[in-house]
Amino acid sequence: MQSQQKHKNIIKSKIIFLLLFILVCNSVSIYAQKEYVVVLDAGHGGKDPGNLGNGYKEKNIALKVALKVGEKLKQRKDVKILFTRNKDVFIDLWKRGDIANHAKADLFVSIHCDSHTSNAYGAGTFVLGLRGNKKNLEIAKRENAAILLEDNYQDKYKGFDPNSAESVIGLSLLQEENLDKSLAIASLIQNNFTFKLKRNNRKVKQDNFQVLRETIMPSVLIELGFLTNKKEGRFLNSNSGQTKMANEIADAIYNYIKNLKLNTVIEDVTTINSASEIEFKVQVASGKNRIATKSYNFKGLKNIERIQLGSFYKYYYGNTSSYSSAEKSMKIAKSKGYKTAFIIALKNGKKISIQDALKRP
Repeated sequence: MQSQQKHKNIIKSKIIFLLLFILVCNSVSIYAQKEYVVVLDAGHGGKDPGNLGNGYKEKNIALKVALKVGEKLKQRKDVKILFTRNKDVFIDLWKRGDIANHAKADLFVSIHCDSHTSNAYGAGTFVLGLRGNKKNLEIAKRENAAILLEDNYQDKYKGFDPNSAESVIGLSLLQEENLDKSLAIASLIQNNFTFKLKRNNRKVKQDNFQVLRETIMPSVLIELGFLTNKKEGRFLNSNSGQTKMANEIADAIYNYIKNLKLNTVIEDVTTINSASEIEFKVQVASGKNRIATKSYNFKGLKNIERIQLGSFYKYYYGNTSSYSSAEKSMKIAKSKGYKTAFIIALKNGKKISIQDALKRP
């Protein structure tokens, strides 16, 4: 009798273990199947050729590179690619951002080519920000000039003049809470150009590109190089050059997505290393502005923590040693409008990956 009962208990334990195993696998599977929506924006198009350095057309090169990036990323099951244009047509700047916003995209990448009166060369990547310097301002003004070709642009942009320094400088920074992620993907792209392709490094910079201002997700604008430089223009106009640049952009985007996975992976039945050592927080915003941590400044969220890192301030909500509690805090933050809020983990005050924080001891 005891033997039979023992046998039943063993079977019962195995069933419980199997159910838990299925639950965990389903949880991980659901996460693994999440599609990351990436919107690729080929600059200019149609009646707007972009710059015509050495007789090359920026709109054609940008489109070919964007299509190649999309072609490579479509091979990934967890990535969904959308294009603002896949042929030679003119798309309003506001519409490009609108496409990404309606698709609830995780990332927006706008592709362009640069020009200059000198023999300048090299690739650069931009994120939305306040005016950096006169040189960056001129680039922003050139790319924003496409606004003048749009119908009723005065109404859409409420008096914005792309040729006015005051208008460019006066644009508000609407993406501060996305800035960290924008800088992360921009750095990955720029490093690939610099170290893998040996392109001249024009670095990651911030400026007020209207096409980035229209989006509500992490966004970057890439200047592949200068068509006005004969050697670089020839490289960018070639199929080989376009393929090389596209491959590095696609590789950077996928590495960015993999990093996002590491920071948000779901583990329902893991044990925290040590509650006294590990803490979780929800980052709701970041930027250069020092804001008082009052609830009215954070849509009603209380107990906001502000930490200064260099010239930036980061704002955190829901400090806890429990990952499940952190998830609840993140849901609250997102319900308040912080759609890009994410969880970070710290061990003894140092940031670590969520994956490492959730490992069994």
